[in-house]
Amino acid sequence: VLDPQGRAIQHSLEGLGFSGVNDVRQGKLIELDVDESVSDDALDEMCRKLLANMVIENYRFERVAA
Repeated sequence: VLDPQGRAIQHSLEGLGFSGVNDVRQGKLIELDVDESVSDDALDEMCRKLLANMVIENYRFERVAA
């Protein structure tokens, strides 16, 4: 999938003299504050059904300590 924003960032970095950047992807970050009782399976289902457009996006989630 084409990522025009990522390509523009890469081009700008090159223009500023930064080398060695092979690819840039511009994405989005969604933070959820969930109870400990919410399972990883439930989080995965939330992503698949609502939070990510599975046609053009990938996703991953991680739990962080409060």
